[in-house]
Amino acid sequence: MILGITGGTGCGKTTLLNCIAEQGGLILDCDAIYHDLLRTDPALLRAIEARFPGSVENGTLQRKKLGNLVFSDEKALEDLNAITHGAVKAEVLRRLAGKPRLAAIDAIALFEGGLAELCDVTVAVTAPEEARIQRLMVRDGIDRDYARGRMNAQKSASWFREHCDYFLVNDGTQAQFQAACLAFLRKLGIIEENSNIRSENL
Repeated sequence: MILGITGGTGCGKTTLLNCIAEQGGLILDCDAIYHDLLRTDPALLRAIEARFPGSVENGTLQRKKLGNLVFSDEKALEDLNAITHGAVKAEVLRRLAGKPRLAAIDAIALFEGGLAELCDVTVAVTAPEEARIQRLMVRDGIDRDYARGRMNAQKSASWFREHCDYFLVNDGTQAQFQAACLAFLRKLGIIEENSNIRSENL
């Protein structure tokens, strides 16, 4: 089974991914894949630099500089996505070539990037706005305005919920959300109903 996991940044998708990994699933983090490609695919960097001059310095993408260019400009963001989606999908297909029993594709642009069509089930993870802002500030070392800008550049929680087969709301404690993720995986039959696995062991 291939699960497509999506939702805005800072919603806590990693908790669900960790639960899937504990079941032996192959985790395909498209953000991590994108950053791997930035190190290994010079053509991708050249394409980004050609569209966004000054965003690449000494062969390294300047993420905050690029972010400032695209998060407030819808057309610029569309152009960046057009450059990156094809490269990421090709790498995802390469990693799925071994036909794993269980895999999860984690992608904010699951639908826009053409990845949802690879999935048997899609699920959105959503969370309250303020909780997301706080997570982003701590996780990425950014200020409130930059965190809000990143969130505003993405689809709304309602959009993700409308487009996915299922959705999980991360609005409680870490332990509560782990329990919700485990219940969801049991519902899909990924974890047996009589499994003794407990959330605190994940």
